[in-house]
Amino acid sequence: MTPPTPLGLTGQTVDALRELVLSGEVAAGQRLNEVEVAANLGISRGPVREAIRQLASEGLLVLVPNRGAYVPVADAAEVTALFELRTALECAAAELAAARRSDGDLAGMRAVCAESRRTHKAGKRFPHHLDLAFHRTLLDAAASPRITEQVKLVQQRVVLLRSALRDDPPHQNASLDDHEALVDAIEAGDGKRAAEVMRTHLRRVCAQLIAAVGAEADAEDEQG
Repeated sequence: MTPPTPLGLTGQTVDALRELVLSGEVAAGQRLNEVEVAANLGISRGPVREAIRQLASEGLLVLVPNRGAYVPVADAAEVTALFELRTALECAAAELAAARRSDGDLAGMRAVCAESRRTHKAGKRFPHHLDLAFHRTLLDAAASPRITEQVKLVQQRVVLLRSALRDDPPHQNASLDDHEALVDAIEAGDGKRAAEVMRTHLRRVCAQLIAAVGAEADAEDEQG
């Protein structure tokens, strides 16, 4: 981890800690070692405590009295609830993007799709940064700050769930196909089509996550 600079120390600590959690470096169910994080960042524990409180408010950490902060473990009910909210928000965003997008917005979405496809073809694990970047460019095109604010919170909680799961190349390829189909619909100004592609995409991702979470739970039961 790169030590934060004195300027905006708390904000940078929040970003550093968020990356630790979203990348899976601190695994689901694992306790976050406040002393260790502060030592690795070369800072005092005060900013780390503030960062922990911030991530807890975003749902990326759970504070357990007298035990500290843990990365939450999801179940099928949690996945379903997150995707119900995400579907409502992002289908609306997709429809708005089709009506409001600029040429620059389209170029941004196409660029992220191309980079994502290159990464997938190279056989690399699909980084959460690219998935978030695609949805961020779509939200930029939608130009709805309130939707954007809420989607970002939900999206990172989904990234957190996926960080602990094994790679699934066919699923990743299908997601890239969905992204490209979304851009086509948005470019055509077809809001209803864009919303439907988004709904289908999120429904499939939700089902894949529920199946993966269930498989992980079964594996843990067998080991226990």
